[in-house]
Amino acid sequence: MKIHHIGYLVKNIEKAALEFEKAGYKAEGECIYDPIRDIDILFMINSGYRIELVSPKSCQSVVSETIKKMGNTPYHICYCCGCIEQEQQRLRKEGYLPVGKIEPAVAIEGNKVCFMLSRQIGLIELVENK
Repeated sequence: MKIHHIGYLVKNIEKAALEFEKAGYKAEGECIYDPIRDIDILFMINSGYRIELVSPKSCQSVVSETIKKMGNTPYHICYCCGCIEQEQQRLRKEGYLPVGKIEPAVAIEGNKVCFMLSRQIGLIELVENK
């Protein structure tokens, strides 16, 4: 599977974006609020490499507990796939556990996404690109 982005969990998107700009990254669009997950998202790109800055909006956010435990950190790799349902089933057979359900991602043009957890490598995200 091709990598779509690397997700970075950050407490402050504006400050994190300034730091990534120092490394040559440029914002790929505007900061977007995702009401399903209660997070702000900003994609940035540098030489074809895309990162996703993710920041919780409230303590009800899906990442609020994670950022309390881990702080600012990379925390997932997102892979492009064809049929997300088939890929999720394939990974389940390989021992990955679903984290949540398949849902649309407002920051990725409404494409379906899901998260999967492996005890050996951690969290990955799948994004359906048809």
